[in-house]
Amino acid sequence: MKFSVNRESLLGPLQQVVGVVDRRPTLPILSNILLRVENDELSLTGTDLEVEMVGKVAVSDTVPGAITVQARKLMDICRQLSENAQVLCEVELQRLKIKSGKFNSTLATLDARDFPAITRTDDDLTVSINGKKLKHLLDCTGFAMAQQDVRVFFNGMLLEIGGGQIKAIATDRHRLALNSIAASDIENDKRQVILPRKGVMELQSLLQGKDEEVSVSIGSNHLSATSGQFNLTSKLVDGQYPDYERVIPRDGDKTILAEKETLKQALGRTAILSNEQFRAIRVSLSEGTIQLSANNSEQEEAEETVLVEYQGDKVDIGFDVRYLQDVLSVMDGEKVRITVKDANSSALLEELENDNAVYVVMPMKL
Repeated sequence: MKFSVNRESLLGPLQQVVGVVDRRPTLPILSNILLRVENDELSLTGTDLEVEMVGKVAVSDTVPGAITVQARKLMDICRQLSENAQVLCEVELQRLKIKSGKFNSTLATLDARDFPAITRTDDDLTVSINGKKLKHLLDCTGFAMAQQDVRVFFNGMLLEIGGGQIKAIATDRHRLALNSIAASDIENDKRQVILPRKGVMELQSLLQGKDEEVSVSIGSNHLSATSGQFNLTSKLVDGQYPDYERVIPRDGDKTILAEKETLKQALGRTAILSNEQFRAIRVSLSEGTIQLSANNSEQEEAEETVLVEYQGDKVDIGFDVRYLQDVLSVMDGEKVRITVKDANSSALLEELENDNAVYVVMPMKL
């Protein structure tokens, strides 16, 4: 195998693919990426057996072949080369030789035939989505995913496709995020799949700065997304996601309208003196105002009053301030509508002019 390529042309795809590679792999070959040269094109493949990323780049002076090489060593070498340097890579005696100007190096390799691939079933649903809109959907929902829940489906995101829209739902059982975008070309019956946390994060990374159409294909055990020179394949989580509609409180009778940025900044100031472990904040509703207050074990306290549109009974509710901040950080509108019932019920947060986004935050005891 042999190829020649400009450093900048190689470095972008290499960094994207290496992001998938596990830093503590269960198998030595999983710390490697697969390099394959065919028809004046180099494909780079990285995987952790759950997510697979393939990047492609045009190369010259080629000899077809395939080999695997330690991912981060190759990336670190390319990073240290001069800008716009020409890089020549060639396999000799099962070693990858890298030459660029006066620089020469030799890397150990493993046989390409031993490199694992994610088993894919036939695609039974393919949709085309604007990359920018899809990334926004994931960004506004992904923060609510759990990280190490014993129920593995909570460590991912539910995608519900059909009926002319794509919904994304995530929850860690303390808060829930639901967002949707229109997709008029998919009028079929609803299809639900659960994308694991790493699959969501790598898809977000792949879509960074991309405003073109992205092809998303779904099979019985995988989801694939193709954008430009990259293809991402992720296994799906096997399990039944809970009925998220039952979690959304629809019986709230107290509605507050607040300036989003004003409330967000007030929460940030008050949270500084909240308990470092529980991050609890008291939200006291009274006519025309929300009073925010927090204290900690050192007897320090903070309090701030925010003017809002509210007419109703006085209510005190405790929240983890981080959950409120996370929601306000992904909202686009200038105003937020908060609906509650009482001190023991979850809060429903919505953008005033956006019916496609719903957020739920559970209360906590103070």
